[in-house]
Amino acid sequence: MLASKRILLIIGGGIAAYKSLDLIRRLKERGASVTPVLTRAGAEFVTPLSVSALAGETVHTDLFDLTTEAEMGHIQLSRSADLVVVAPATADLMGKMAGGLANDLASTLLMATDTPVLLAPAMNVRMWQHAATQRNITTLKKDGIGFVGPNDGDMACGEFGPGRMAEPLEIVAAVEAALGDGPLKGRRILVTSGPTHEPIDPVRYIANRSSGAQGAAIGRALAALGAEVVFVTGPADVPPPEGVQVIRVESAADMQDAVDAALPVDAAVFAAAVADWRVATASQSKLKKSKGALPDLKLKENPDILAGVAQMKKGRPKLVVGFAAETDDVAANATAKRKRKGCDWIVANDVSPETGIMGGAENAVVLITGDGAEDWPRMTKHDVAKQLADRIAKALGPAL
Repeated sequence: MLASKRILLIIGGGIAAYKSLDLIRRLKERGASVTPVLTRAGAEFVTPLSVSALAGETVHTDLFDLTTEAEMGHIQLSRSADLVVVAPATADLMGKMAGGLANDLASTLLMATDTPVLLAPAMNVRMWQHAATQRNITTLKKDGIGFVGPNDGDMACGEFGPGRMAEPLEIVAAVEAALGDGPLKGRRILVTSGPTHEPIDPVRYIANRSSGAQGAAIGRALAALGAEVVFVTGPADVPPPEGVQVIRVESAADMQDAVDAALPVDAAVFAAAVADWRVATASQSKLKKSKGALPDLKLKENPDILAGVAQMKKGRPKLVVGFAAETDDVAANATAKRKRKGCDWIVANDVSPETGIMGGAENAVVLITGDGAEDWPRMTKHDVAKQLADRIAKALGPAL
């Protein structure tokens, strides 16, 4: 897919810079040419020699290189690529981009380019969560900048959380999606997936049997058609798809916040099995078992994320797709749910234990639209996702 594609790779300063070496190798395996730009801070973590040896090209480091700048080298570099990838994208680099600063080669290239840009952020969790970084991310997304990651994980500093750079193969998948000419290219689509865990106390929670397999397959299928996918997932059994922006959550309230932050989008697919209820006041200490005495758990209704987005007065996605897991009267219950929630489509399935669908590899769905109910044959969840993604592409049409 990347044969003859030209990638301008900007390597920022951070411990994650070591992953850029593997990223170069993976891109070249797929036929891409990689022109590397190494920031001064990046050179503290990887050497120009190692980068050049893997890329097979000269490493560019200096804005004021007399030879190349005599020919306006930074302008030529910024325009000759099919895609600019920044990995790792540090808080400093993202801040410069958001503020329109250009005081070194990397930031000048990013200001001068008319080529799509993909960022793979990497930084300490506190830096990622800082209000200034989040403001910059919002600005960059509005400017049309693409993102892959960051992931949750252990940091070199000893902390854990969001800020770990996406793995090289995840970035490769995002590059392939960004350079693909699929029918969803230029479309931004939100997908929710997996269960939610609603805490009772620090060690117990309310949950359901959703594995997240169908949601992950949908995210993967949409990305394969060229969409920019924001994938909000509860604690699922299956890994998230590669090449999408992954946001991990625990509870329904967390998922609501993540969905709100992801908007606006062209389409939203709510495949998550969100718990209907949560404990009104979760205990901060483990509840002790007392013989003959049951805990008094007062339940509270969780936010209706699907209905909230489907019934938005302003900024509603063009297409809102919900899911309905039913055990009887599947089509009738799902049809009623579509009208009640206000969504465009409902993907309904029978999750009775004897079907083996909940947590299994296959699915049998009924697609409910304004035109009625459409039975799909039983097939793998991968095939369901592909068929649904194709329908979404037709419904949205090409991006303007």
